[in-house]
Amino acid sequence: MKNYYYISILSIAAILLYACGGDDSNDIERMIDEEQVNYEEAIDVNMIYSDSAIIRVNVSGPRLLRYVEKNSPRQEFPDGIKVVFYSPNGRSQSTLTAKSATRLDKNNEITIRDSVIWKGYDGKRLETEELIWNEREERVYSNRFVKIVKPDEVIFGYGFEANQEFTEWTINAVEGEFLRTMIDQ
Repeated sequence: MKNYYYISILSIAAILLYACGGDDSNDIERMIDEEQVNYEEAIDVNMIYSDSAIIRVNVSGPRLLRYVEKNSPRQEFPDGIKVVFYSPNGRSQSTLTAKSATRLDKNNEITIRDSVIWKGYDGKRLETEELIWNEREERVYSNRFVKIVKPDEVIFGYGFEANQEFTEWTINAVEGEFLRTMIDQ
């Protein structure tokens, strides 16, 4: 009777091992939607970047998608983004808003699109449809139409380049420059 008991247990164990031990990865792949594996989603995102315990940048948005693909890992803010830059003393230095943004991890490059507005603490404002920030070179640029509004003038042109603090900038092809008093009338 004892042998029958052991044989029954061994038979059940063998059946379970055979059923669970099969390596049919196709079945597993069919059970998991490939799109679900390729990205992570976060809602109401608020990321703070600091350097030596000093807050430098605050990035926020309603939704962040982080794609974990080997060939093209990236992060996307498909529903809008707001970035606040801080000075070393903790004061808000400038803000950047747009309807979408994508960061390509391998290139260390961020592309900000659709209704891009950068506002500086000194009253300057940049408006464009696309702005690219190259993190390695610490440069910001656009090949699109740009409008720069200063307290006393408005400048229109194509192509823009600046340092990442926006303290030094140039417009590649100036199309027009107007005093604010002429525009406000």
